[in-house]
Amino acid sequence: MRPGRAGPAMQDPERGLSLTIARVVQRLQGSSLHSQLERQARVSLHKPEIKLESLKEDIKDFLKTSGWEKKLQNAVYSELNVFPWPCHPAAPPEHIKEPLAYMRKAQGSWEKRILKSLNSMCTELNIPLAQKRPANEQKELLNKWNEMGTDEPDLSLFRPVYAPKDFLEVLMNLRNPNYENGEQPSFRNHLGLIQVPLKVKDIPELKEDFSELGLNIGQLGIDDSAQVPPEFFENEHVRVGQKVLAEQDSAAAQQYVRQGCPTALRADLWALILNISNQPEDILYYEQLKSNVIQHNLLVDSLIYKDVKLTASNDDYYFVFEDYLYQVLLCFSRDTSVLEHFTYSSATPPKSYIQGKLGMEEYAVFYPPNGVIPFHGFSMYVAPLCFLYHEPSKLYQIFREMYVRFFFRLHSISSHPSGIVSLCLLFETLLQTHLPQLFYHLREIGAQPLRISFKWMVRAFSGYLATDQLLLLWDRILGYNSLEILAVLAAAVFAFRAVNLMEVTSLAAAEAVLADLSTLKVMPLLQIFLFATVT
Repeated sequence: MRPGRAGPAMQDPERGLSLTIARVVQRLQGSSLHSQLERQARVSLHKPEIKLESLKEDIKDFLKTSGWEKKLQNAVYSELNVFPWPCHPAAPPEHIKEPLAYMRKAQGSWEKRILKSLNSMCTELNIPLAQKRPANEQKELLNKWNEMGTDEPDLSLFRPVYAPKDFLEVLMNLRNPNYENGEQPSFRNHLGLIQVPLKVKDIPELKEDFSELGLNIGQLGIDDSAQVPPEFFENEHVRVGQKVLAEQDSAAAQQYVRQGCPTALRADLWALILNISNQPEDILYYEQLKSNVIQHNLLVDSLIYKDVKLTASNDDYYFVFEDYLYQVLLCFSRDTSVLEHFTYSSATPPKSYIQGKLGMEEYAVFYPPNGVIPFHGFSMYVAPLCFLYHEPSKLYQIFREMYVRFFFRLHSISSHPSGIVSLCLLFETLLQTHLPQLFYHLREIGAQPLRISFKWMVRAFSGYLATDQLLLLWDRILGYNSLEILAVLAAAVFAFRAVNLMEVTSLAAAEAVLADLSTLKVMPLLQIFLFATVT
């Protein structure tokens, strides 16, 4: 299991553990689970089996047998999976966000660029960032909440704040200032677009990390296996999955999905791993977000509409979920609980000022309220989840948790192993090391592989793979609590199409060879690349 990344300055493991325990306790004390546990403990006092002389042990036993202890374990496990291990107590808070100063600086510059783009659109179109909707407009929106896709607002003047290719240009210009004149001794042989010296894994390390994907281990998503007949494995795997769900153990579920989720169990298993239970207070919270959408109109609403229309609405798999996408993304933009993820993200939420109070901190507000400005393709993070969850508040919670655990790393600049910079470097290193002829050929004709694969990784392959294959891939993201598998799959796709790619003579021709990934089978590609590659 990988509950985040150890702080680089943490020297004393015992001190690190005590700091982690203190932080988890502090976070859980403010949660609804804490008040529920207190309430259950008080209720148990009236039970005949609770004796005064053994009060503490009896209450513990009661919480264990009634399933509350398991809920507490899952909550602790969830915290450990999401939040990084504490740094050295003397380390400044920005080190938790991002330990490398030049990465923090680059992220800050990128954020300024995004804000400039947003503000210039605001000025050009003469539209405020936020305004209260008139009563008749509120009523109209409420009435058509479940059919917003039928709306055809004029969005011709709106443009995405940025697209993945703009972001790639920024990453290509990243440099570590500690190296002069590009002299990076251990790194000068890297001929890809990413020119920063980060440690990425090689195939032997990846084999060890992803050992459950081995050729002799049963997998969902593999049609034939020399070791186990697929029907036998599937039947047994379903039986084990049902047992994991009955136990309601997040850690066991995370281990289980490394071999893939049976379709019928996937929604419940993902919810268990993400510790989402859709309690009445969660449904109420979603309704409050919906109410905020009804009452106020934000400029980012138009960006969300535009993105859905440009991406998911034109996708053969996802166009039917258009209404769900509007509901989830509009509510997401108002959700201030998302701001919490900025404590461990290299990004910083943008600020806006109440009119006429520019620069006065007491009049500053985060904009949008969740601190996340959507970009071209953002709605594709939600679209595949619509296949699994049909109840809006549950769908919303699953997406929000997937975002604050994983997806935010795909559009922020950081040195984290699951961050987009590391994924790009891992992809290029794998290709240059294991398919050098292909890598050099594409580089010589001006078709750097990353220019093609970047959009796949930024979207976690959503919209590129067939949905059943995408869900098998996302099973492994959840199972390994890591996005590194995206880079491995991107390299595996190039390996699979290597013969055709060796014949192309331009970037356009290479893009044509890799234009359609919808027929690919994810698991055989990953297995062959990781476990049949000579190292």
